[in-house]
Amino acid sequence: MDDFFAELLSLGFEIDKATPVIVEQKDDIPDFIASLPPNQIVVLDVRPVIASGKDPLQLILEKIKYLQTNQALRIINTFEPTPLMILLQKQGFESYANVINTDLVETYFYRKAIKEQIQNTEHKVSSANWDNVIGRFKDRIETLDVRSLEMPLPMLTILDSLDKIQADTALYVYHKRIPVFLLPELVQRKFEYRIKEISDTEVHLLIFTA
Repeated sequence: MDDFFAELLSLGFEIDKATPVIVEQKDDIPDFIASLPPNQIVVLDVRPVIASGKDPLQLILEKIKYLQTNQALRIINTFEPTPLMILLQKQGFESYANVINTDLVETYFYRKAIKEQIQNTEHKVSSANWDNVIGRFKDRIETLDVRSLEMPLPMLTILDSLDKIQADTALYVYHKRIPVFLLPELVQRKFEYRIKEISDTEVHLLIFTA
């Protein structure tokens, strides 16, 4: 620091040493960013969209939708998108904002592996317990098959069915994968769910009112 002040003095600057110098400390880069190779990071610069007066949210969500497991999305922006970080955290993403200066912020979003997102959850139950839960509803079960639908139709179709279903009826869903975006939404809407993995390409869900 003394060498820095000496260089400023040689350039004609005056130094007020009575005023404390505050050095802002940056958070350490999290492991999920530091360990990723560059080819696993998808870059999206939304500054031109913001400059045109448009909201980049839909563009970001579209990019997020096609993000692969163990990939990260780096958004180049002019501010820290705190509401977006909160929204995507509910959908299973980790995030990290690197404030470079007052007009440049890089925000990273990382999708954890599906197994990592659902491990140790009370909703992932054994086949025996699954049968017990199914037995609670008997003939009060509606079925829905979304395996042939493209994203984001499975989630939209399930939520639409839940809006119409009777309170004492369960929705039995045939799906191709564990719907990681849907699960936080179910919790927020006060639904319970159970998951049974049949194979790598088939998952059954039972969704009912908590």
